[in-house]
Formats: sequence, structure tokens, C-alpha cells
Amino acid sequence: MTGDKTMSMAGTDLFELSRGVLDVASKKVSLIEDITRRTKMLAMNALIEAARAGDAGRGFAVVANEVSEISTQVNSITKELRSEIVARVDHLTTTGSAMVQEMHGKRLADLSLNMIEIIDRNLYERSCDVRWWATDSAVVDCAADPTEEARRHASRRLGVILESYTVYLDLWIADRNGNVIANGRPDRYPGARGANVSDEPWFRQALATRNGGEFTVGDVARNRSLDDRVVATYATAIRRDGEADGDAIGVLGIFFDWEPQAAAVVEGVRLEAGEREKSRCLLLDARHRVIASSDGRGLLTETVPLRRSASTMGHYIDDKNRLVGYALTPGYETYKGLGWYGVIIQDR
Repeated sequence: MTGDKTMSMAGTDLFELSRGVLDVASKKVSLIEDITRRTKMLAMNALIEAARAGDAGRGFAVVANEVSEISTQVNSITKELRSEIVARVDHLTTTGSAMVQEMHGKRLADLSLNMIEIIDRNLYERSCDVRWWATDSAVVDCAADPTEEARRHASRRLGVILESYTVYLDLWIADRNGNVIANGRPDRYPGARGANVSDEPWFRQALATRNGGEFTVGDVARNRSLDDRVVATYATAIRRDGEADGDAIGVLGIFFDWEPQAAAVVEGVRLEAGEREKSRCLLLDARHRVIASSDGRGLLTETVPLRRSASTMGHYIDDKNRLVGYALTPGYETYKGLGWYGVIIQDR
């Protein structure tokens, strides 16, 4: 990123230098033109005086004519020089401008990749959490035999986990029918226990996982039972005796507190001074729906018509003359990513 930034600055310097060359050259050419005009005027005055002098001025008239001819030639050369300088400097300016745009576009794409990589690493940890906690004895016992005592014990155990893992709003245990039989924060979210999640894609997909190494992720969405907060839901099957190949006896769903975590990523992009107020940093899901934005607008309601090439990252000028840099999630270790994008849209 530092190299791209340096090259971008070099392109800007080239652009400014070319404009400076044009200004200096134009001023010098103007001076030459002024001198040739004055020289031509003097030659004309000399011819007039030579004519008045008659035969005595004939030799001087020859010199005056030669000076006038030279002035005409110099003036012609000066005009050609001005035209060539303008053309070449314009070409240099266009090249410099294209270089600046290319380097700056690559930098925005790199920053977009950095954003999505941070999210990937974060969500990889969530996938590890849900698979680990689903093997906790309190969770397994509650799903296997949901007595009132087993539910209370599981709820207390989930509460202890939540005290250390503050990025979660709540953790739910659901039986095979989708009934939530225990949660980690019953005092804060009393409506969670007793809710039925059998229609939720994350529940159905988790129940269908083949072994304890698999998990599922729901779309970033609002959860009415969690005060309508925006969450990223991770889930996996709870298996008999906590064994990786045991029968699925329930589902553990964990709810990542999405908004503050995602906001920290999009608002923390290392933009240069003066860039932030004209830039919009975004995270988009696989449908190009806004799931985080540095300006706080469009969350879950706006879709960005991302114009991407076959490449996983790149940049382009959109129909509003804005520079757009983007990068597709590369995944992280065993976490394959969800087809999300990091995107930066910047006014030019």
C-alpha cells in the first residue's frame, strides 16, 4: 500500500510539473513573440528611413529587409513551438492524470481488500466459537434432556461465555423442532426462550450439517427477539455426547453484534488527509446489499450496482464520475467467505 501511495504521489507530481512546464514555456514564447514584433516594427521603421535617404540608404534597406524576414521566420517558428509544446504537455498531462487514477484506484482496491480481510478473520473466529461451544457438556445435556434444571444450568453456562465474549448479543439452544429451550441472557432477552426458529434458514441448515466440523451462517439481518438488533447468526448442530459424528439433537445459534463491530472496520480505513469527507467505505453481501457503511446510510436497505470484472478486485469510474475500488472476500483459513465485498466509493 505504501508503494501505491508513493506512486500516486509521483503521478500527482508529474501532473503538476507538466502544468508548470506549460506555464513557463507559454510565458517564454510570449516574450519571444513580443521581441519579434518589436524587431519587425524596427525593421519597418528602418525601411522607411532608408527610403527617405535615397541612394545613401539602399544598403541599410537591405539589412532592414533581412531583419524583417528573420523576424517573420522567428515568429513562425515560435507559433509552431507553442503548438508543439501545448500538444506534448497535454499528452503528458493526460498520461499523468491516467497514472494518478490508476494508482489511486489500485490503492482503493487494496484498502477494500484490507477491510474484507479484517471481517473474514473476525468471522472465522465466530465459526470456531459456535463449533466449540456446541460440544460444551451443559449445552449437550440440555439438548439431550431439556429438564428445567438442565435449561437453567445451560443458561448460566452460556451467560458465563457471554461475559467473556462481548461481541455477542445472545446464545440460543434450540431443540430439533426449533423451540428455543435456553439462552444466555434471559433477563435482557426474555422473549428468546420459547421462540420457535424452525422456519429460519440458519436453523434448518445447521440441523442438516453432516458432522461437528460444519457450520452455517445466516444473512446479516435484524432479529426481533433481540430488540430488533442487526446480527450475523452462526449455527451448528448439537450432537449426541458432543461427538463430531453423533446424531443431531438440537442446534446452537450464536448472534454476533454486527453493527458496532462492522462500523469499527469501515470507519477505521486508513484514508489520507482530505479523503475521508469525500469517501464512502462499504461492506456488501453477496447480493451487493449494504451491510455496513462509513456514513451510516443504507444498512440492509440499499443495493450498490457494483460493476466488477472477472477479477476478484479492481477499480473503475462509475456513471456519477466517482472512483470505485472493490475486493471480493478471499476467505480465511477454513472459512471460505460468503461472497461479500469491501468497497470504497470516492468523489473525484
